Amino acid sequence: MKQVVQNYKSGELSVLDVPVPGCKPGGVLVRSAFSLISTGTELMKVSEAGMSMLGKARSRPDQVAKVMQSVATNGLPATYRKVMGKLDSYTPLGYSLCGVVEQVGAGIDDVKVGDLVACAGNEHALHAELNWVPRNLYAPVPDGLAPRHAAFGTVGSIALQGVRQGEPQLGEVALVIGLGLIGQLVVQLLTAAGVRVVGADPDPARCELAERLGAVACGDPGSTAVEAAVAELTGGHGVDQVYLAAGGGSNQPVELAARLSRDRGRVVDIGKCRLDLPWNAYYEKELDVRFSRSYGPGRYDPEYELQGRDYPIGYVRWTERRNLACFLDLLARDRVDVDPLISHIADFDDAVETYRRLKDGDLKAVAVLFRYPEPAGDGKVEAPVVAVPEVRRGGKAPTVARPARAVRLAFVGAGNYASSMLLPHLAQRDGVTLSTVVTTTALSAANAQRKFGFAHATTDLDAVLGDPSVDAVFVVTRHSSHAELTRRALLAGKTVFVEKPLALTEDELAGVLAAVEESGNDRLQVGFNRRFAPLLREARDRFGARTGPAHLRYLVNAGRLEHGSWYLQQGTEGSRFAGEGGHFIDTASWLLEADPVSVYAVAPSGNEDLQVVLRYPDGSTATLGYVTTGAPGFPKETLDLVADGKVLKLDDFVRASVYGPRRWVSSRLPKARDKGQSAELAAFIKAVRTDGPMPVPLESLVATTAATLAVQAALAGGAPVTLARAR
Repeated sequence: MKQVVQNYKSGELSVLDVPVPGCKPGGVLVRSAFSLISTGTELMKVSEAGMSMLGKARSRPDQVAKVMQSVATNGLPATYRKVMGKLDSYTPLGYSLCGVVEQVGAGIDDVKVGDLVACAGNEHALHAELNWVPRNLYAPVPDGLAPRHAAFGTVGSIALQGVRQGEPQLGEVALVIGLGLIGQLVVQLLTAAGVRVVGADPDPARCELAERLGAVACGDPGSTAVEAAVAELTGGHGVDQVYLAAGGGSNQPVELAARLSRDRGRVVDIGKCRLDLPWNAYYEKELDVRFSRSYGPGRYDPEYELQGRDYPIGYVRWTERRNLACFLDLLARDRVDVDPLISHIADFDDAVETYRRLKDGDLKAVAVLFRYPEPAGDGKVEAPVVAVPEVRRGGKAPTVARPARAVRLAFVGAGNYASSMLLPHLAQRDGVTLSTVVTTTALSAANAQRKFGFAHATTDLDAVLGDPSVDAVFVVTRHSSHAELTRRALLAGKTVFVEKPLALTEDELAGVLAAVEESGNDRLQVGFNRRFAPLLREARDRFGARTGPAHLRYLVNAGRLEHGSWYLQQGTEGSRFAGEGGHFIDTASWLLEADPVSVYAVAPSGNEDLQVVLRYPDGSTATLGYVTTGAPGFPKETLDLVADGKVLKLDDFVRASVYGPRRWVSSRLPKARDKGQSAELAAFIKAVRTDGPMPVPLESLVATTAATLAVQAALAGGAPVTLARAR
């Protein structure tokens, strides 16, 4: 395996091939996905290694004292050989990572192979492809938390332990001196705890970042702005706590802490700064000076860290491991946001160059991550896989006699989409009878009956499913109920039109397909209407057949939701993309005439913007940009398809063009946006009336749904997800 190492004598950095560590009892072997460079601690170590011997001695007087004691005890020659031998050796770097459990040692029962864990320790969470990590130095990563974010676990624990030492109270005011990586995390943790924060750092960019992440005000520690902000927030009394998160040889931080603290305030040292305490200033205010020791209780205790002996929670509430788990939980619940701190993500193979750029100042960064390569095909950890369920049409298909009468439809749900986009196309259509509308409240059913002319209105779903005169059921309810209502309608022998999404989880999708197999009823359509849009269909015909792979780019300017929208209830209704992303995946697959074989997705923290990359069997790719932060005046959907020297362009279902040997442009006169609902419904009604094939094969509907669900798996895993089809 490969590992980043440094020769402390020469300062040389390299990525070295080293043996794979064994999986000992009491721990797990972890394959790294992302590891975090501590731009403070690690760069200090890297810089020291590049110094002369005299420089090294000056920077580490504690080690010089040990050397002098050794000379007195063992003599100069023996001490010299010992020191030179230690200096002229490779030493590891790194102490914070996230990875996948590859092997589980004896005595470990809280994780299993394939689990994602965050790891800590400057001997166990190294910049290496594989690490053995003892029990108390790892914690499982909560579902949905991206590995690149979980890699901050150890550094987050350092910041969290520092905040605990300060014992913040609701409504207090704190000063954070030093707004590097640790300082930025301290700012967020204090803000989450109900503390108003002032930050001090000479770097304006870091001050601006801290203010975006919750600080009330920030400024240069030598300016009057910080003192003015403290005076205004505290009525001139001074801050309740000061957190020293700065490094370097200046004594300014501890002097500033004394000047801006209130009487009997608390000063917590988290970083490694000079601590020549001005006696009078600290004595007169009787300041409480505290130190924060790394990740928390258990640090430097070999029985805790190496032998796995935990401290009873009744006596030590927050240990190293419990701090690590707590910080991961805060990340997963969006109480802390580390995404804005990530300045750069480098491939692990570029580690040496990354350190050089950081040391030389070419790369200005708060946090830098190493991204590790996926294991080879014969490795024990496989890339994430989402199964695309096989469609089995077992059982005996129900026989439904189609009388020579209008097709009778029942609607389950009559909300905004049904009332604005579906029912207007059906209410006046020849050969269609709106039989029954079912809603959860009587009034909404009555309103739909009055507006669209339903023969019956009810809240009794069972009565509709048991009515033999109903030919087809439309499921147009909230997303969380789609799969179950579809399953019940299929088992009742009805032809079903369900608005997207078909399902929000793999289990829900499996339940729908189990109903198909049990009943033999595969008469199902999902409301993927874009493929029926007349303008897009004409553009595809003009584009013509292709011979080589294509690239499709689809930008969806979704916009922000109104406050109170049920789409925001992600705990029950799924994410916005889970709800409507199938539209765009289906459109891409229809244009590329295949189903995707893999999905990769990335998302910035703090909003629902997504970039999704789909790969297809012939090498074609589709990139879907789903954004909620765009300008509201920009078109909602724009699409480009490129292949064989031709380009198809669609502008929000109003204009389309094809560039190739012959150029075609649709009418320049603005038309109403027709996204295909009318044509989709016509095709569905025809299939119901004639017992002909459904407009979209069930296998395609399932593949699109599985790909949509795989987006969340790709976000959680930080790696492409393979869509495996049953053979």
